[in-house]
Amino acid sequence: MNFARKFKRISEKLTKFLFSSEENRVSRIIYKSVACFVFGALMTTLCVVAINNAKQGTGQGGFETSAVPEFDDVIDSQSEAVNIQVNQAAYANVQSGTDEVLEEIFAAEEEKAKKENKDTKTDSAQTEMVDLTYLTYHVQSGDMIGLIADRYGITQDTIISINNIKQSRLLQVGQYLKIPSMPGILYTVKSKGETPQTIAKKYEVDAKKCAIVNNFGEEAEIPAGTSVFVPDAQLDWATRQEINGDLFRKPLRNKYYLSSYYGWRNSPFNTGKRSFHGGIDMACPKGTPIYPSMDGVVTATGYNSTYGNYVIIQHHSGYKTLYGHMSKILCKKGNFVYTSTKIGLVGSTGMSTGPHLHFTVYKNGKSVNPLPLLNKR
Repeated sequence: MNFARKFKRISEKLTKFLFSSEENRVSRIIYKSVACFVFGALMTTLCVVAINNAKQGTGQGGFETSAVPEFDDVIDSQSEAVNIQVNQAAYANVQSGTDEVLEEIFAAEEEKAKKENKDTKTDSAQTEMVDLTYLTYHVQSGDMIGLIADRYGITQDTIISINNIKQSRLLQVGQYLKIPSMPGILYTVKSKGETPQTIAKKYEVDAKKCAIVNNFGEEAEIPAGTSVFVPDAQLDWATRQEINGDLFRKPLRNKYYLSSYYGWRNSPFNTGKRSFHGGIDMACPKGTPIYPSMDGVVTATGYNSTYGNYVIIQHHSGYKTLYGHMSKILCKKGNFVYTSTKIGLVGSTGMSTGPHLHFTVYKNGKSVNPLPLLNKR
C-alpha cells in the first residue's frame, strides 16, 4: 500500500510538472522529449522480440524428395544373421529274445494300439476345437481395440493383424471389424518352401494346430503370397509399437511449433512451386537440444546444401532417422546413441527460413510420415 501511495504521488507531481503552465516551457519540452524517447525505445524492443518469435515459429526447410538423400558417408545397414536350430528325434531299436521278451513286446504293442486309438479320438476333438470362424463387429462409441479383444477372448494383435490396422488410435465409430474365433495373426508366405512347420517355428506356436486351421499338412509347401492364419502368434515388438504410435520419441523435449508437415507443400521460399516434403519441420529457438527418437548407431554426419548440418541414425527393423539444419553437431559417425543422448542443437543451416529441426523417418529406404509414429506423451 505504501508503494502504491508513493507511486501515485510521484505520478501526480510529474503530470503537474509536465502540463502546468507555471513551470518553465523549455523544461517541459525536454522532459516530454525524454518520455517520448523512452516510450519509443520500449515499443521498438517489443516489435523486435515479436518479429524474432514469428521468425522462429515459421522456420521451414528446403526441398526434399521421398527417397533417402544421397550422402557420401551414408553406411548401409548390415543384415542380421539368423540362427536356426534343428531338433533331431531319436529312435529306439527293439531286440527280440526269449518268449518272455516276445510276450512283453506283444503286450507293449497292444498298449500302443490302445493309445493310438485314444490319440485318434483326441485329434478329432482337437480338429473340432481349432475350427476357425469369423464374425463381424460394428465399432461403437467408446470402443478401444483392447476392450473389444477382451470381450471376445482374443488379443489386440489379432484384431490389428486380421483387419490390417495401420494406426490403432484411428479406430472409427461405425467401422466394421472381422473377429476370428481364436487368437492369432495373419502371415503372408514370402518365399517358396515355407510350411506350417517352419511358420509355427518362427512364431514359436503349435505346428499341428497351425496346419489344421489352414487345412494343410504340417510339411506341405505353401505357395508364396498365400495368407496363413497362425494361431496364438503375436506381432513383433517393433510392428506393435509402430501401429500403436509408440515406436519413436519426440526428438525435441522442449516446446516447438510444427511449421511444415509431411507431404506436398508450396515452396517456403516464395518461388511459386510445389515440392514433396519428406519429413516434418519443428520450429523452436536456436540452440534447443536435439535427441535421437530411438536408440541406434550414427551412420552419417556432415553438411548438405539442403539440410545444412545433419545427422543420420540407423535403427532396428529397417528404420533410419534424419535430423537437419543443426547449428551444431554433438555426435560422431559410428557412435551408438540412446534417446537420452544429445546429438545436436537446433539451427537454421542449409535451405531454411528460420531456426527449426527437420525430422525424417525412413522405413526400408523410403520416407514415411513421422507423426503417427511419435509417442504422444
